[in-house]
Amino acid sequence: MMWSDTINQANKTALLAWVKETGIHLVQVNGQRKYGGPPPGWVGDPPPSGSEVFIGKLPQDMYENKLIPLFQSVGKLYEFRLMMTFSGLNRGFAYAKYSDCRSAQVAITTLNNFEVQKGCLIMVCKSTEKCELCMDGLPSSVSLGQLQMVLQEVTTGVKNVSLYPNPSRKQGQLAVLKYHSHWAAAMAKKTLAEGNLDLHGEEIHVDWLKPEMKQKLRNSLGKTSSEGLKLGCDGGASSQRPDGPVPSPLHVPLSSMLDYLSALCKKQQLGEPVYLTKCVQVNPDGWMRFWYQVVIPGYPSPFRGFIWIKPDQSGLGEHEKAKNAAAFQVLKTLGCPLF
Repeated sequence: MMWSDTINQANKTALLAWVKETGIHLVQVNGQRKYGGPPPGWVGDPPPSGSEVFIGKLPQDMYENKLIPLFQSVGKLYEFRLMMTFSGLNRGFAYAKYSDCRSAQVAITTLNNFEVQKGCLIMVCKSTEKCELCMDGLPSSVSLGQLQMVLQEVTTGVKNVSLYPNPSRKQGQLAVLKYHSHWAAAMAKKTLAEGNLDLHGEEIHVDWLKPEMKQKLRNSLGKTSSEGLKLGCDGGASSQRPDGPVPSPLHVPLSSMLDYLSALCKKQQLGEPVYLTKCVQVNPDGWMRFWYQVVIPGYPSPFRGFIWIKPDQSGLGEHEKAKNAAAFQVLKTLGCPLF
């Protein structure tokens, strides 16, 4: 916009001169101006989670020619994002992602409450790097496949989409959208909030997924699983080892728990469970303690814990037994009727 050129003209001119002098490349897209991600010469994977800091209380007339050198002085920058207004002023906050977590911590220690202008102290803290969005107000007629197709057309970086009965309303659905990065999620949130989504003409509300909503969905799924799905399992309750840990349900055929959980996830359109098991202890009497993790693609969080099993003459591998026991624990956590 031509009228915005008259706002903060001196600092804009200084920014352009700095860009020309350094050859640095800045890209403005969807309300933010970005450097790097990756920067020139970067080799390898992006930095790990925890390497980004949030920068707040910025003077709105300050630009990258002042900010990038300041934040580069404490560590190697992978990416710097300055949030912008239509007038060309910044929105008072930015994000700096470093090459490692240690540099991010140094930036927090060194630059939090740093005086960038007379009387202006900035705030620097760890970025939450949220990657999950909550989409509320979906009609019951919208299918998971339909929603995925629409999201792939209007957003980028979609990692997983899950549909749930809306826990706050009698009708309708709620979706949890998981993106590959905070930036992708933030851009998707902006795009979807602007109404660039056509789903049966309904008004859709999109926001960050809050912890309390994640817990509601977890509770809702458990209730749905126990009340709406009656698959049944053969066998009786497992017995407890005297003076020792609780074993896996060996009375039940091995495939029952794995098949039960798989069928439950299929019915709820959550995807096939993925198991990870590791033996961490072996007792003299043969009992083996396993750590397990079960990831259900459409569930808000993975299931983790420890279980005990004891080898027998069935010829089945210890890890297969551990997976069966892990499935049993997940089903109990979800409140499913097992016996």
